[in-house]
Amino acid sequence: MARRLLAALAAISITVSALFGDSVDCFDGGGKSQPDPTLCDVLILPAGYPCSEYTIQTKDGFLLGLQRVSSSSSSLRFGYAGERGPPVLLLHGLFMAGDAWFLNTPEQSLGYILADQGFDVWVGNARGTRWSHGHTSYSEKNKKFWDWSWQELALYDVAEMVNYIYSVTNSKLFIVGHSQGTIISFAAFTQPDIVEKVEAAALLSPISYLDHATATLVLKMVNMHIDQMILTMGIHQLNFKSEWGKNLLVSLCDTRLSCGDMLSSITGKNCCFNDSRVADYLEQEPHPSSTKNLNHLFQMIRDGTFSQYDYGKLKNVKVYGKFKPPKFDLSRIPKSLPLWMAYGGNDALADVTDVKHTLRELPSTPELVYLENYGHVDFILSLQAKQDLYDSLISFLKSSGKYSSI
Repeated sequence: MARRLLAALAAISITVSALFGDSVDCFDGGGKSQPDPTLCDVLILPAGYPCSEYTIQTKDGFLLGLQRVSSSSSSLRFGYAGERGPPVLLLHGLFMAGDAWFLNTPEQSLGYILADQGFDVWVGNARGTRWSHGHTSYSEKNKKFWDWSWQELALYDVAEMVNYIYSVTNSKLFIVGHSQGTIISFAAFTQPDIVEKVEAAALLSPISYLDHATATLVLKMVNMHIDQMILTMGIHQLNFKSEWGKNLLVSLCDTRLSCGDMLSSITGKNCCFNDSRVADYLEQEPHPSSTKNLNHLFQMIRDGTFSQYDYGKLKNVKVYGKFKPPKFDLSRIPKSLPLWMAYGGNDALADVTDVKHTLRELPSTPELVYLENYGHVDFILSLQAKQDLYDSLISFLKSSGKYSSI
C-alpha cells in the first residue's frame, strides 16, 4: 500500500499534480521558495560535475535561477577537458524544475550526458520553482507574485534566459525542452527577437495543442472545472506539498479510476519508469506553479487552441483589443530553425493526434523519433532513454549549424 501511495504521489509530482498552496491557512502561498543549499549543491556537485549558480531578472521583476554544468573529471576520456562546447538550455516540464534533468544516474540523465558530450549545459528554472529566487517587489504570499501562466514563461523567462546565455557565451544556443518546456519553446520561437539567438531545438513530448489529451484524471479535472473553482476560491499558488491538495486528488478518484494507478491516469502507461526510485524523485519534486498556469493549460484542452491566456471577452478587449486572445502562430517559426521532436504512442498528454496537428502548422519538417511504448514520463526518466532517445538527440545537435565539429 505504501509503495502504491508513493507511486501515486510521484505521478502527481512529475506531471499535472500540484493543486493547492503550502498551507491550508495561506491561500496565497507559503514561505520563501529559495532553499539552502542550491541545486548545484544538492544534485550536481555531489555527482562530480562542476556547477555554477546564476540569478537573472526578467522584465517583469522575477528572479530566476540558472545553473551552468560542465563535464565531470571522469569525462576526460571524451577530450573536452578545459573547453566549453556549444551552449544548450534545458527547459523543464510542469511542476518540475531544473533538477528534472538530473534525477537518475549520470549515465541515464540527459543533463549529465550532454555535459559529458562536451556541451555547455545551462539549466533553466521557471518562476515560482524552488531553484528560482522570488521577485524584486512581491513576496510569495502576494497574489500578484502568482499572476502568470506559461505565456509569461515563454515571453519573459525564456527570453531572459536566452538573452543572458547569448551575452555570456557570445554564441547562439541549443534548446532542449520537455512537456511544458516545449509549450514555452514553441511560443518563444514565434518571437523574432528570441528565435534569432537559437541555433536548433530538440523537443521531448512536444505540445502546442492539447485538445486530444487522453489523461483520465486530467480530463476529469477539466470537466469539473477544478481550475476555475480554485481561482474563484482565491487560491493562487499551486503546490502539491499540501495535505489539502493531496486529499482533494484522492477525492477525485472513484471506482472507475484507482488512485493506485494515478501515474497512468495522468501520463499514459510508461514503459520504463523505475518505481523503485520514487522516494528519490520525491525528494526534489514537485515544485510550485500558479493556478493561472493550470487554468491556461486547461483552456487549451477545452478550446483546442494554442493562444494567449483567455480572460473572458470583456477583459480580453482591455488586454488584447479583441474578444479572443491572440494565437501563437506556429507558421512564424522560421523554416530555417532545425527541429528534432520525440513523441510516444502511450503519451496521454502529448497525444499523437495533437503532435501531428503541430507538425502540419510548422513551416519546417522536423526530424522525428516515435516510440510506441513510451509514456509522458519516460522521455526524462526512462532507464533506457539514452539508447532510445538521447543518442539520436545528441547526434542531431552535433549535426546542426556551426557545431557539427564537436
